[in-house]
Amino acid sequence: MAYSILAVSLGAVVGANLRWMLSLWLNTAGHAIPIGTLVANLCGGWLIGWLISYFSQAPHLGPEWRLFAITGLCGALTTFSTFSIEMYGAIQAGKWVAAFGGIALHVIGSLSMTALGIYCFHTLRG
Repeated sequence: MAYSILAVSLGAVVGANLRWMLSLWLNTAGHAIPIGTLVANLCGGWLIGWLISYFSQAPHLGPEWRLFAITGLCGALTTFSTFSIEMYGAIQAGKWVAAFGGIALHVIGSLSMTALGIYCFHTLRG
């Protein structure tokens, strides 16, 4: 149990810091929607698809690796709460096109990137 907690915690540290750095780098006032959050969610969607495929082919790896990568890293990198408050803020500001465009980009984009991650894994694996 202690190794599992440590694996999730370390993965979360990596994922949260990646998300924070993406926000610092990409969230500028000039964008209608916060691009850093979108990139984090799209990358996280791709990564979780790839990782799920990878771990299904790597039974020799202990469960802590899956906890580190999927639960910790991807869980902290992707952020539904930040996405929700950003889209709510756009709605409150009357920016309907930006809000619903952002919602569509996040949801459809994340699902598409997850499918792409699975596809990439299987294509590269052969």
